[in-house]
Amino acid sequence: MDYKYAVMPILAWFVAGTVKFIVNYIRFRKEAVQLIGNGGFPSTHTTVISSTVFFIGLSEGINVPIFSLGVAVLMVTIFDAMGIRRAVGKQATMINQYIVPQQTTQLLRERQGHTPIEVLGGLVVGFILAFLLYHM
Repeated sequence: MDYKYAVMPILAWFVAGTVKFIVNYIRFRKEAVQLIGNGGFPSTHTTVISSTVFFIGLSEGINVPIFSLGVAVLMVTIFDAMGIRRAVGKQATMINQYIVPQQTTQLLRERQGHTPIEVLGGLVVGFILAFLLYHM
């Protein structure tokens, strides 16, 4: 069962990225490839961390120190995704408004952070993956 701890974050990253691409493709069609990266549904960062934390909780129990540490890292990840990175995206939007279209300067990426729904999606996908891998 030890190999599952190493597989979980990689599997979560792949699944979340795939789901995010499918959701973006359905919503935006041609722009989907340009939207690969930060932001969007589900939050890949949240999925990777939450799946690992949930898997530890299912495998080891919630009364072990590593689970508590995992929850703390998950909280920091969520706060970062919805706070700091979202603020960076808003700043990029404002800065891009001042860039003259004729300039050769590339526009800043505006989709950086996540909405609460995108983070919740990451938590749900993370839990489902942890649950499935635990029962395999």
